[in-house]
Amino acid sequence: MTFLNKSSMSESEEQENELSRIGVSLPSHLLESFDEILHSRGYSSRSEGIRDAIRSYIRYHKWMSDLSGQRQGVITIVYDHHQRGLMSAITEIQHEHLDIIQASLHSHVTHNRCVEVLLLRGDAIKIKRVSEHLMAQKGVESVKLTTIPLED
Repeated sequence: MTFLNKSSMSESEEQENELSRIGVSLPSHLLESFDEILHSRGYSSRSEGIRDAIRSYIRYHKWMSDLSGQRQGVITIVYDHHQRGLMSAITEIQHEHLDIIQASLHSHVTHNRCVEVLLLRGDAIKIKRVSEHLMAQKGVESVKLTTIPLED
């Protein structure tokens, strides 16, 4: 049996051991999908999987916060095209950013779901802003942004 001596633990290890309880409400289909992933990846509990997912989300947010300079970017959006007003909102967002959007590709995945891919080139902050505006729309399932710095 191993005992942890608090004085020998780093600050991040101490924070990791201080747990807080939260309550989360999820649609049943989302929870079922999450449970399937947890099972297939060998997680011992939902809490372990949620902690891992939150860590990943925080890393992604930090990475996104570090964007700067001129970039080439790709935004992939998956959404429900039957969501009232969503198609016009996506089109409006694209029209507001014609200065950095180079091209778009739209594909019907199923009767309700579409995927759209945007190719962008310009200031990283503007590219990130487009991504965030799209992500905030009701009916958007996912938005994935990938960028690379432009080299002279």
